[in-house]
Amino acid sequence: MPTLPIRCPPQSPFIDGFDTIRSQLEIPGSFSAAVLEEAADSAKNGPRLPAGVPTSTSVIDRRDIEFVTVDPPGSQDLDQAYAAERRDGGFRVFYAIADVAAFIAHDGPISAESLERAVTLYSPDMRTPLHPVELSEGAASLLADKDRPALLWTIDLDAEGRLEHAHLERATVRSREQLDYQTAQDRIDNGTAHESLALLKTIGQLREALEAERGAVSLSLPSQEVVHQDDGTFVLEYDISRPVEGWNAQISLLTGIAAAKIMLDGGHGLLRTLPEPYGRTVRSIREAAKALGIDWPKDMKYADRVRELDPNIAREAALLTQSARALRGAGYVAFNGDLPELRTHSAIASEYAHVTAPLRRVADRYANEAILALCGGYDTPEWALSALPEIPSAMGRGVSKDRRLEKAIVDFVEAVVLQPHKGKTFDAVVVDVDEDDNRSKIQLKDPAVVARIATSAADLGAEVQVRLDEAIPEKREITFSLVEP
Repeated sequence: MPTLPIRCPPQSPFIDGFDTIRSQLEIPGSFSAAVLEEAADSAKNGPRLPAGVPTSTSVIDRRDIEFVTVDPPGSQDLDQAYAAERRDGGFRVFYAIADVAAFIAHDGPISAESLERAVTLYSPDMRTPLHPVELSEGAASLLADKDRPALLWTIDLDAEGRLEHAHLERATVRSREQLDYQTAQDRIDNGTAHESLALLKTIGQLREALEAERGAVSLSLPSQEVVHQDDGTFVLEYDISRPVEGWNAQISLLTGIAAAKIMLDGGHGLLRTLPEPYGRTVRSIREAAKALGIDWPKDMKYADRVRELDPNIAREAALLTQSARALRGAGYVAFNGDLPELRTHSAIASEYAHVTAPLRRVADRYANEAILALCGGYDTPEWALSALPEIPSAMGRGVSKDRRLEKAIVDFVEAVVLQPHKGKTFDAVVVDVDEDDNRSKIQLKDPAVVARIATSAADLGAEVQVRLDEAIPEKREITFSLVEP
């Protein structure tokens, strides 16, 4: 549900609030001297083959490939670079991934710290990186016009975009240009994109069609986003993705699917999994659709129904919120020998692995090392193989902290934005009703606020008016009440 952004008050109260939140959640600050020293030495001395990788392993030179990166504006921690070409009977995708392991000693302080942090954490005013910026935004990042070590995926697709073959190897690459989403979208739309970038749309749409064919779930939920503006203020808005973001995501999903297949065939690795939704959960979502007056034929699958929902329509936005209940329980599964019982990701409707963001996610570094060995015909380094069992719990802690940070910051900004408007009435949509707890969740149309109200009197999907009774930034609390018609 798009909305006009609302300007926030001066910068300093926000920065103080963000600092308080990070302190309360024990978000790590600077790195230790030992970590920074290793990062500086690694950046200065350049990449090397990680321990356990045979010295005979070749690092191929693929600086001839005209890679580009496609990321949010201002990004410096660039994990992926993309290129593609047509081939007889289909397409070939080149996907370069930052080779973080080429800069990190497996038994050194950076590696130990990255297992503690697990993920990069993002606040509106700063990022808390997984690795020191000398690496994550410097020597290891796939910045434009820089020779960089990379893990090069070569993925062949048929004319319908189906995966035929995938291979991973170490390479030296050079990105030609750093594009933000809007620039990439504009070039594709106005016909000025070179063939490789233009193929991002072609391949992305083919993969989206195959995603629907597999029965994958795609929820177009509007997400709240706190955006730092150039003038030092912050904007609270709903983030609506451009098509190019979806096409770009399909390349990452394709790579993750290929990675999972290689690891499962090889007998060891790390998967990203999500169980199938419980039957009673899907039944409750069907009941919600019925209550909202949304048609859902008996023979229509859950994935097909939610894919067609429009978040800009109040009733359908409410059902999208209900549908998200079926996508809980994602995790990581490590294996070595016997294959895990759960090895699929139900929302992707495929076996899947996280391998495309090693600068920002520690799991990817270990999974990639296993895939490199399986593709290269040598034994996976012991440091990577032996660490696999601890990665799921490390990632669980990191992801949990990331979610708590995001929620706390959004709650705080909501309270600051709304505080001057105490007593004002807002238009909203009821997106969830909990009759047992006599509470409902509402989504304001403007500003981009999602909140609870202490009533279950309004119907799910109803367009209502609510009054702001209280907004307390220090407690990150806002209180609304329903305005009776």
